Amino acid sequence: MQMILRFILFLAINFAGLAIGSFFTTAVTEPWYLGLLKAPWTPPGWVFGAAWILIMVCFSAFLAKAYKEDEGTVRKEFILVFSGAWVLNVIWNPVFFHFHKVTMGLFIISLLALFVFRFFQYGIRDMKWEWVLILPYLIWILIATSLNFYIVLYN
Repeated sequence: MQMILRFILFLAINFAGLAIGSFFTTAVTEPWYLGLLKAPWTPPGWVFGAAWILIMVCFSAFLAKAYKEDEGTVRKEFILVFSGAWVLNVIWNPVFFHFHKVTMGLFIISLLALFVFRFFQYGIRDMKWEWVLILPYLIWILIATSLNFYIVLYN
């Protein structure tokens, strides 16, 4: 029962972050974004929404399983890494889309990739098969980082 409640809590927190960030993604239809040179591997727009839904469901399940209530130092690190990743994921959208700070966006998304990689390390070390639930996030954030990097290089 606690696992289900943790899953629902992480799902709510993660989707709240996506909702906040989505206020700024309307810029994908604005001339600034449309005029950018984008990487040839940039997926169509609809893929982003579908990918984030899958990522956040898997990530929430990963978090629900990974969270340890009775391990002080490990739990504190977990909360710190989760909070940092959540903030970075949310602030990337306004920095990139609203303020058009693509280099700062690259810095933020690179930090986010490191935070997600930390979860990957934690999963590999402490979980059985459930660590695979972090892979969609890790793979996606690496792709997103490469897309942001391409925009920095060619614009």
